[in-house]
Amino acid sequence: MEIIELFKNVKYPNFQKDIVSFGFVKRCELAGDIILMDIEIPAASVEIANAIRNECEAIARNNHYKLELKIIQPKLEEPEVKRPKIKNLAPQIKHFVMISSGKGGVGKSTTTLNLALSLAKLGKKVGVLDADIYGPNMPRMLGAENEKPVVVGNKIRPVKAYGIEFMSMGILIEEGQGLMWRGSMVMKAIEQLLCDVLWSELDVLLLDMPPGTGDAQITLAQSVPVSAGVCVSTPQAVSLDDSKRALDMFNKLNIPVAGVIENMSGFICPNCDIEHEIFGKGGALNLAHEYDCSVLACIPIDLSIRTGGDSGKPISMCEPNSIVAKRYEEAAFKLIEFLNTTKADNSSIQPTTNTPACH
Repeated sequence: MEIIELFKNVKYPNFQKDIVSFGFVKRCELAGDIILMDIEIPAASVEIANAIRNECEAIARNNHYKLELKIIQPKLEEPEVKRPKIKNLAPQIKHFVMISSGKGGVGKSTTTLNLALSLAKLGKKVGVLDADIYGPNMPRMLGAENEKPVVVGNKIRPVKAYGIEFMSMGILIEEGQGLMWRGSMVMKAIEQLLCDVLWSELDVLLLDMPPGTGDAQITLAQSVPVSAGVCVSTPQAVSLDDSKRALDMFNKLNIPVAGVIENMSGFICPNCDIEHEIFGKGGALNLAHEYDCSVLACIPIDLSIRTGGDSGKPISMCEPNSIVAKRYEEAAFKLIEFLNTTKADNSSIQPTTNTPACH
């Protein structure tokens, strides 16, 4: 009996016909106790190849042979990704920076705000677009929850606080009102917050994104040339898993990654000034290495961050000499350095000093 006859029991997956009858076996030779076999199949599927391999190996083993099997498959061609043409709904702004996270509750809005204020302290003309349509917290954090929008012509003037401009759905709707909007409505709202607001000629507009990787992120990436993405995470493994999704989103949207900010990275004891890493250590650094970016800053837990956000007195402005404020400023400086080297815009912005007073 020819050795190839042994393999007539190997059915091609999802067919009644075997691989020998199909003519897929291109070589089947016996060299001592070793079967040398080449099989060429028309499918690129890994699952089909593995199923055939497993059956052939079982037959060889049951007949006391060793098997050297080569399965030849067509290459799996990845579909070409056609990136949408990027518009620029606010061409007067030099740099757009998307602040994102894979999940909620990591302190993204707080980080965005204090990063924006730190950029302003370094002399930059800064704006914040609160693109978290369903959970706009920026007005309260800036002490501007009672501000009313001012209409100039057919556009809205952004609110100013602590030397920065900002716009949020939080000042366009009644307090406590829930927005039950579908994706298309969210997309339209974000476009209007860009082109129907009288943004100044800003150095940087920070885009405070809702959690996740959905319609809002895609819409913004198509509406303006985003110069950089910043991922906000916490040290816990579950947060880092979600942060990977945010970083992967930046890559798929062709957004240069400026780095990771690790929030709640430790607790500084007020009695001994020792920093305790209560949620883990090294997560942001490992994440940054994996995605070839930097850790912009590690922000410890501090009661003043929470009280400042609730009272509209952000720690970066009202406690500028604190450890936390210094770390936000470190992140701002690194972000400026990144923007100076990014190819998204040729404009160079250098850090200077200009600190608005805390009110």
